[in-house]
Amino acid sequence: MASPADALPVLEAQKRADPELKKVVEFLRGKNGPKVRRGILNGKKVDYFKGKTAVRTLLSPQYQKLKKMPEINNEEEAKAIMTKLLPCAFFLRTDRPTLAVPTPSGQPKPLQLSPQQSFEDQVYFTWFYDGSPLYTILGGAAMVVIMLAGVMFPLWPIKLRIGVWYLSIGVLILVGLFILLAIVRLIFWCITVISMKRAIWIYPNLFEDVGFFDSFRPGWAYDEPKKKGGAKKKKVVGGTKDKKSKTAVPNEDSTGLEQPIEELSKATNAGEPPSGSAGDSAEASKATTVTGAEVNPSQNGLRSRQAATIEEIDDDES
Repeated sequence: MASPADALPVLEAQKRADPELKKVVEFLRGKNGPKVRRGILNGKKVDYFKGKTAVRTLLSPQYQKLKKMPEINNEEEAKAIMTKLLPCAFFLRTDRPTLAVPTPSGQPKPLQLSPQQSFEDQVYFTWFYDGSPLYTILGGAAMVVIMLAGVMFPLWPIKLRIGVWYLSIGVLILVGLFILLAIVRLIFWCITVISMKRAIWIYPNLFEDVGFFDSFRPGWAYDEPKKKGGAKKKKVVGGTKDKKSKTAVPNEDSTGLEQPIEELSKATNAGEPPSGSAGDSAEASKATTVTGAEVNPSQNGLRSRQAATIEEIDDDES
């Protein structure tokens, strides 16, 4: 594939792109697209993403729900689409050079264009496309109209100016009531902290990330302290119990300590193995092994799912 220096200008290459490929680009650049990070390319701040996240995005349910889009059923087809998009210059492959002094955490990392443009999972790609310009044009036109309307306010009809005045007074009253409510609920909370065992909040969801009506429901609630850690599991000191058979497996140490010496001697003379002996301990170990076999698969499955999630996060953040 040609190097960036020999390629067509970016805008010209984007105009020549196939309409179906443009739809894919619009999806990737939208809110459901791959997670982007900030970098610096040729002294300008840019957005870049990892190839693996783009493949995962094309296989997501959000893409599958769209109609009149190129069909993608597996990773190979997703990689083929990304390879077709590279010559259109909507995004280009870039590398993160190794610096003598590493970039501080949270700062944009420097990027440089790769000499060979090919798609791979573990490499980075920088966006050279900011989405459809329609919203930018509409936003700019709306700002111009609002500024002209504000400047020409003295020329407005008298009824319209009075209506805007009443509207502004109403908004100021609502803001004042909201601030007053926040002060009153704080004072009430301070009083309940001193006078009661558990403090009470009025409208506890007032500042939570919920809807407008949910912010005023419920009317009050106790101030529950946040738990820092989960509840610790208690270890069973005695024997283990099976739910199906409802038979307990005795503990070898506790049984051996509690059994009198006389009963041990009688059991030995009779030729029967005493309780807590090697025979019982073998049976107990078998039962424990069976019980452990029922628990371990779920634990291993949980650990494997956690490891897969951690690996997926590391792929995105590396």
